[in-house]
Amino acid sequence: MALTTVAVSLHPLLSRPASILRCGRRLPPLLLRATSSSSTSSSSTASAPDFNITFAEPAPSKKASSPAPSAQPLVPWIVRGEDGKPRLSTSPPPEVFQAIELAEEEAKKKAKKESLKSQKGAFVAAAANASVKVRDKKAAPAAPPKFSKAARRFYNENIREREPQRLAKVLAAAGVASRRSSEELIFQGKVTVNGSVCTSPQTKVDISKDSIYVNGNRISKKLPPKLYFAVNKPKGYICSSGEESKSVVSLFNDYLKGWNKTQPGLPKPRLFTVGRLDVATTGLIIVTNDGEFAQKLAHPSSNVTKEYVVTIDGAVHKKHLITISEGTKIDGVKCIPDLVELLAAQSDTRKTRLRIVVHEGRNHEVRELVQNAGLQVYALKRVRIGRFRLPADLG
Repeated sequence: MALTTVAVSLHPLLSRPASILRCGRRLPPLLLRATSSSSTSSSSTASAPDFNITFAEPAPSKKASSPAPSAQPLVPWIVRGEDGKPRLSTSPPPEVFQAIELAEEEAKKKAKKESLKSQKGAFVAAAANASVKVRDKKAAPAAPPKFSKAARRFYNENIREREPQRLAKVLAAAGVASRRSSEELIFQGKVTVNGSVCTSPQTKVDISKDSIYVNGNRISKKLPPKLYFAVNKPKGYICSSGEESKSVVSLFNDYLKGWNKTQPGLPKPRLFTVGRLDVATTGLIIVTNDGEFAQKLAHPSSNVTKEYVVTIDGAVHKKHLITISEGTKIDGVKCIPDLVELLAAQSDTRKTRLRIVVHEGRNHEVRELVQNAGLQVYALKRVRIGRFRLPADLG
């Protein structure tokens, strides 16, 4: 033969219509010629037919003076046609796109499975860490929870009052007497609980369930509401909860007389002053029936500041201010003021005024500080307790 012939047996990939043989480079024109051998035709078992592939001579290259226009490289596809014979094609068959789509879907499903598996592992690890933290938290001593002011107020007004409390505290809250006087009534056997005489002030009672009598008078099942008043104490009145005619509490006589009309069904509150002011001292004082509030406000450990305006009879010099600011001993305790300030002179008087701020609030503390400096107090007025200042228009 004039041409070189290469015999190639049909590859198993070309036995299926969806199989493809793709060449990675451009090939010269192919001449396909199917041949059959006598040995194969006579065989009893059918075998794959052979065909010859002959390569033609390459085309001569053109001169560099006339370069050919650039074209997209042709990638031939050898596929099996409908007649079952292989043929050349410039585009892949539709089965190729289907196979690519199936492969992409399989890859997405596999990636999704891996992602879910990793998320599940992370969730299991987080759950394990959370369980460890819970065990550690249970092992450690639990700190008391912090609640807002509104939550604490709701608890005190609606829940705490319903819990069993000490008998002396219940009597004081019901307005029978002060806590100390209530303890004396209990010791004297004048208080009965559910028909039995009780002589222990620490006995826990529930005012809404237990029947309590004092001197034969039954205590109401309801407690009076908590009341808080700011009073501009006048000169000559004492801070006593007794029945004195010129006590600060006596200023509320008219208010308490109409209590049954304004608050029907509720017992009258027992009012008392928070702390004390001297008979000659004027200014702000708090009146309430809340014993816990009064204790917190009046006790020196609360460090609630109190501001006074002192009118001095005589001249005040720098050495006096230094002496006052250094403090003095009262009942064996050194008391030092937080602030000592000289105020501007007023047009209606020539007397000097000082502003003194203290936080302990001991008995006669401001007067002792001024007198220790060699000054004479003409007038003393309290104008502020904590953040509450005496209103200027309060008579």
